[in-house]
Amino acid sequence: MHGFGKSDVGKVRASNEDAIYVNSDGPSPLANLFVVADGMGGHKAGEIASTKAISVFCEYFNDHTSFIYVEEYLANALLQANAHVHEAASDDVAFSGMGTTFSAVTVDENNLYYIHVGDSRIYIATDSELKQITRDHSLVAEMTEKGIITAEEALHHPEKNVITRAIGTDLHVNVDRGYFPLADVKYILICSDGLTNMVTDAEIFDVLFDDTAMSDKVDILVAKANEAGGDDNISVIVVGWVNI
Repeated sequence: MHGFGKSDVGKVRASNEDAIYVNSDGPSPLANLFVVADGMGGHKAGEIASTKAISVFCEYFNDHTSFIYVEEYLANALLQANAHVHEAASDDVAFSGMGTTFSAVTVDENNLYYIHVGDSRIYIATDSELKQITRDHSLVAEMTEKGIITAEEALHHPEKNVITRAIGTDLHVNVDRGYFPLADVKYILICSDGLTNMVTDAEIFDVLFDDTAMSDKVDILVAKANEAGGDDNISVIVVGWVNI
């Protein structure tokens, strides 16, 4: 199993507030780890939130080297990251309100374990479908679920970037967690909304299953988001077992 990732500023934003972490061989005691964090906040606060969240998250594994349930282990690491980002935001008025989405995956014994906060996404891809396994913590997602707007209206809603849950914005945060068996899965995709707001699921599926190496798939997906306008920072990680 290998993972490849890329984060790009896009065509509109002045700076990149996304951060990614790609490690196909650790960090110990995990066999591998892949993270996308999409920061928010003015004056580089989003960049600080996303990078700090990943840094503290990974440091947790150095200090806590044993676990029973993988997803609980990941969630505890993220709760520690949340506390640190929230503290940093509270200590400096320039960083007030900063936060970040956070979607992380590790694979062990043919199972995908994940944690998730925000509107970045985790997908699994089989030969027949691309399936989102995370739920967007966003205003338009809640409105769609309640039937207030349609899925099509959500794509162009003026408040589509408003998220309802993030790392660092509150002292306490609910962390989605879970696992999936990977018997029929060929690829795992983790990405920020800079990709999914610009590139359709059908286009993503076609890229994942075209005849290119995984590192090239990442480059192609980022390029497609930029070709569509590059309205936001774009972060993409592709994990797979074939066509390295």
